[in-house]
Amino acid sequence: MTQLPPPKLSQLSRTLELFRSFQKPLFLRLSKLKRVSISKSLLIVCFIGLAFFMLLPIIFLFNNAFKPMNELFLFPPTIWVKEPTMRNFEQLFLHAGAAVVPFTRYLFNSVFVVFLSLVVVILVSTMAGYVLSKHRFHFKGLILSMIMLSLMFAPETVAIPRYLIVSSLGITNTYLAHILPFIASPVAVFLMKQFIDQIPDALIEAAKLDGANDLYIFTRIMIPLAAPAVATISIITFQAVYLDIEGSTLYTTKETMKTIGFYVSSLTINLQNSVAGQSMAAAAALLMFIPNLIMFLLFQRKMIQTMLHSGVK
Repeated sequence: MTQLPPPKLSQLSRTLELFRSFQKPLFLRLSKLKRVSISKSLLIVCFIGLAFFMLLPIIFLFNNAFKPMNELFLFPPTIWVKEPTMRNFEQLFLHAGAAVVPFTRYLFNSVFVVFLSLVVVILVSTMAGYVLSKHRFHFKGLILSMIMLSLMFAPETVAIPRYLIVSSLGITNTYLAHILPFIASPVAVFLMKQFIDQIPDALIEAAKLDGANDLYIFTRIMIPLAAPAVATISIITFQAVYLDIEGSTLYTTKETMKTIGFYVSSLTINLQNSVAGQSMAAAAALLMFIPNLIMFLLFQRKMIQTMLHSGVK
């Protein structure tokens, strides 16, 4: 029998090096895991359990929208759906299609109002935050105190003054009646001012030495650096405008000028005492929740950066 030639030393060394390259990261991972103390392990387990507990309402909302009628009234109620169905959404769209005003009209009104509100609120809050943070003028402290004081008022306390202003301006039954109450947002101005405070003044001084005016500094320096704060304001404004029913209730009497938030709210209220309407209410609740979830997932990192920079807890 012919014997195979022994492997070359270079090949054997390469094989050993390759084996060590695979074994070394695994050994390092195991050593790092061993270094984790028991208290840290318990803390990680507690946070994982807390995160799952906080996700339970979202999980229930998604499962509840796809439950058939017999599962909606089970006692004790269950979180997970056993036989998912799309019948709830079919009934919702059939009910909306049979109405005098089509569902797409409410959807268009909401999209239009949300888009314009976002643009106006971001523009006003960024300009106000930049001026309050980087400029000196008379009564600056008084204005900041008034903004801080306005944060203490609940929305219900200013409903009547808002109605009087909208009515006196003669803009009822218009899109401006939906947008005007959100333009002056103390939360947005406060967040933007706190974030711009962290931007060094040396950048503005260097830009002014190069001949830049305030408009150039605001559009080319402040807004790009304040992108996390802008994302946070977008999330807050979107949720407030999209779920708002005050404008459709107080400022508009025409059904064609009302938003989807008012439509879903009136639908769920009318169907509270109806057994057959609970499935449509569950589907409508999911449809109202999904846009807010998408908006938050898109800008959650920017929102966390804003909280860290501005020091808001």
